[in-house]
Amino acid sequence: MSFASLGLSAELVRAVTERGYTEPTPIQAQAIPVILKGGDLMGGAQTGTGKTAGFTLPLLQLLADKQVVGKGHIRALVLTPTRELAAQVEESVRMYGKHLPLKSMMMFGGVNINPQIKQLHGRVDILVATPGRLLDHLQQKTVDLSHVEILVLDEADRMLDMGFIRDIKRVIAVLPKKRQNLLFSATFSDEIKLLADGLLTNPALIEVARRNQANELIEQRVYPVDRERKRELLTHLIKENNWFQVLVFTRTKHGANNLADHLNKNDIPAMAIHGNKSQAARTRALAEFKTAKLQVLVATDIAARGIDIAELPHVVNYELPNVPEDYVHRIGRTGRAGSEGEASSLVCIDEKKLLHDIERLIKREIPVVNVPGFDVDPRIKAEPILNGSNRGQGGPRQGQGRGQPRTGGTGGAGRTGGAPRTGGGKPAGAPKPAGAGRGPVPSGAQHRSGGRGR
Repeated sequence: MSFASLGLSAELVRAVTERGYTEPTPIQAQAIPVILKGGDLMGGAQTGTGKTAGFTLPLLQLLADKQVVGKGHIRALVLTPTRELAAQVEESVRMYGKHLPLKSMMMFGGVNINPQIKQLHGRVDILVATPGRLLDHLQQKTVDLSHVEILVLDEADRMLDMGFIRDIKRVIAVLPKKRQNLLFSATFSDEIKLLADGLLTNPALIEVARRNQANELIEQRVYPVDRERKRELLTHLIKENNWFQVLVFTRTKHGANNLADHLNKNDIPAMAIHGNKSQAARTRALAEFKTAKLQVLVATDIAARGIDIAELPHVVNYELPNVPEDYVHRIGRTGRAGSEGEASSLVCIDEKKLLHDIERLIKREIPVVNVPGFDVDPRIKAEPILNGSNRGQGGPRQGQGRGQPRTGGTGGAGRTGGAPRTGGGKPAGAPKPAGAGRGPVPSGAQHRSGGRGR
């Protein structure tokens, strides 16, 4: 199947072809024709399946088919949970719409609001935004959403996890009643179904993978280890196996900082990325990691949302997530759209129940690998995991748990994807650097050489 056969215009097919893509992924093949017909859609897709291009391509075509003369208004709104994902989606819009007379803009917190206000004075057809900063503009009456024709909720499950439900409802309340609605989620919880029921009208339902199912191309393994020796084991695994481009997950921001410091002291180039980092620091860390200048990126769940790296080979759960679904999201950073990947979890006695819950969710036992010299001490007793951290793994027992509250949406982190609502830093969104000699691989479809997509 070709992109042209899905009903896309010559301009869009040309843009896709210029990126080296020839065949749509399953989510693209199913979603694009449905969206082009103008109906609502509820899409279930794992990360890395090409979802972003699955809605940006038809969205661009629908707007181009009904071209508006003059300055125009915001005609499409895409809501994302984090700054990184907003930048990624807006980049896809620009990349695939390069041959169309449409203008896009991204909007998120953690940066000065005034340049955004100035940009809104010009033409903006497609707005990609995080909910918190969008509400700031609505309150200041600097943005007009009264002409929105298409609303996209991307990674809706994560937005609900981050406490954005009230913000989302406030945004929806100012949109035109007659519009097309597209909702994408990796998991379908009862909360997501409730949101969909109130938002979508007779939606088409598309699922390209079993719910909460880890990608079978990802080789998963568990490394048992005492809690006090996790850092030592991680250092050993990276050096012994010569791992590069390793994305490591911690539960807390403090733990991410401490672990990155430890790795650097052991001659492993590492940086931490989380909500307390400035936008400039986060952008620099991502750029260096994508080009393999940085060997290890240590991230919290929220900060890692939207990281899109070509054929990322290694994901490590330094600490297991408190919620099993987050394990699927984490390891989905690798093994994207047909490529293989490795997901390793360092599991101490305190995390046995978390591991059990994960295995029950994905309906499989994860193979255990014992590393010589790191035998588990049977005399160590399990301790409760308080406030998201453990003794000996990341400093004081203070942190963010999963990263954000499930309700409320208050505070900078909860409202703008893990960042202060105001402050300095430069927005992300520049074209992605080449990935470790593979060349830039944009969000989108499968590459003819077997690459991955979004």
